[in-house]
Amino acid sequence: MSASQKETNKLLMSIRQGEKKPFDFLRSVYDGCIAGGAAGVVVETVLYPIDTIKTRLQAARGGGKIILKGLYSGLTGNLAGVLPASAIFVGVYEPTKLKLLDSLPENLSAVAHFAAGAIGGLASSLVRVPTEVVKQRMQTGQFSSASAAVRLIVAKEGFKGLYAGYGSFLLRDLPFDAIQFCIYEQLRLGYKLAAKRDLNDPENAMLGAFAGAVTGAVTTPLDVVKTRLMVQGSKNHYKGISDCVRTIIKEEGTQTLFKGMGPRVLWIGIGGSIFFGVLEKTKQILAQRHRPSSSPKVS
Repeated sequence: MSASQKETNKLLMSIRQGEKKPFDFLRSVYDGCIAGGAAGVVVETVLYPIDTIKTRLQAARGGGKIILKGLYSGLTGNLAGVLPASAIFVGVYEPTKLKLLDSLPENLSAVAHFAAGAIGGLASSLVRVPTEVVKQRMQTGQFSSASAAVRLIVAKEGFKGLYAGYGSFLLRDLPFDAIQFCIYEQLRLGYKLAAKRDLNDPENAMLGAFAGAVTGAVTTPLDVVKTRLMVQGSKNHYKGISDCVRTIIKEEGTQTLFKGMGPRVLWIGIGGSIFFGVLEKTKQILAQRHRPSSSPKVS
């Protein structure tokens, strides 16, 4: 083996050992919840207007007019759901990722990241779906407040109304979460290997933006279907995921499945930059607080 190959393998081993620190389940969950909650709230607050425009574009049937007023409609109520949902996601993702990385061979790290993203998404969906249903119906002008939305949805559609489009949400968000976090984590590993050092905040943000933009573009058709099913309420334009896809293509054309791609890619690209930037910074701050003051700083 050449000297350069040995050096590369040594560096890769160092990176992998850095990720495989002694596993502390409770600390991993705690740090993940704090970091995830902080990142989710910051992203949602900053980018909510873009998300609103995207939702209105996707919900408009047959070329309906897009209203640009009230772009922050429903933000407060949405944050009440985003905070616990983001906390649950990262709180599950981080320990699952660390456990899988510790159990699987090094060449299967992508599998660990992909699986952890899907598991985290599944766990957080119990909170994310009702939050998304209320948010999107407020964004499309159906309700004036989150409390009124919850009350009237339950009254008219039953408790299951809060989980409208749950199947389409999982169809979109499980692959989205898995792909986005897998791309991001693999890019970080490759970047560390190439740069031979840990990443700084702008670099984490840049990789997060790229992972978010790519994943957002790829999953746009799934997002359109999810939006249509969530905002239809009791009108029942669509009878399910497959019927929604067929009806959209038949009545509005295949291109409709890509409505809102521009705002979505912009929103998730910038959102990925902010989310992963805040996530890594918060994790770093928490790690420094856990580290004994007498211990030397470890990169």
